[in-house]
Amino acid sequence: MHASRWYDGYVFDLDGTIYLGEELLPGVSETLTALREHGARVRFLSNNPTKDPGQYLDKLHRLGIQASPDEITNTIVTTIGWLRDHHPGATLFPIAEQPLQRALTAAGFTLSEDPSQIDVVISSYDRTFDYRKLQIAFDAIWYHKRAILIETNPDRYCPFPGGRGEPDAAAITAAIESCTGTRCVASLGKPSPLMAAEAIRGWNLDPGDVLMVGDRLYTDIAMALDAGFASAFVLTGDSTLDDLAALPTHQHPTYVLAGLDGLIPDHGPRTP
Repeated sequence: MHASRWYDGYVFDLDGTIYLGEELLPGVSETLTALREHGARVRFLSNNPTKDPGQYLDKLHRLGIQASPDEITNTIVTTIGWLRDHHPGATLFPIAEQPLQRALTAAGFTLSEDPSQIDVVISSYDRTFDYRKLQIAFDAIWYHKRAILIETNPDRYCPFPGGRGEPDAAAITAAIESCTGTRCVASLGKPSPLMAAEAIRGWNLDPGDVLMVGDRLYTDIAMALDAGFASAFVLTGDSTLDDLAALPTHQHPTYVLAGLDGLIPDHGPRTP
């Protein structure tokens, strides 16, 4: 199907929606051009904290997509925002790759691997996760009974082109929860309300005039439903029509699209 109307703001997931791996998905460039020509606002969101917003900007430019820095946000931004609001002086142990670690340090936080000093353990998408890191988290949370656990995002795995993937932050969170008996107190990526607020930051639009576009039902579409956004589920990434059929109808998206070109209402003239 196609979208039935134009929206004032469009929020796009990245991997699986705009591109897959290093390949731009079909119709993306033309669709984004049409939306911008129509005067719509655009923002790109990612749950992946292994790149900072500047790295995502570079990737979009490399793939031929024009974007500005204020149009891109991810879980590095929401994690730092949550920590500033709730634990501004905390000592952190981020189970994370360098982009998140650099950003936390730049934001003024102290990082430590000493369990007796750690206030917050951050579970993240970390391809260097090992038993040593699990032990530090275990000691900080269970032995010293000092630290809380948060996660950057709730994704179970990150999909690759060709159908393969690798474990994401939820797998690391589950390992820590299992051995410590604690629970994660905050998940800061989609579908978090914090990410929904970041998605429309500065827009001053009614939620119903915003369309969230993504390939994951349990993050992208769930966030849209909770925030009151319209939603478009694209069949170019993770979730499938079978996944959609398994959900109750009140959890279904506004639109189901084969590709991003379905955002153009009936391919009709671009009139406001």
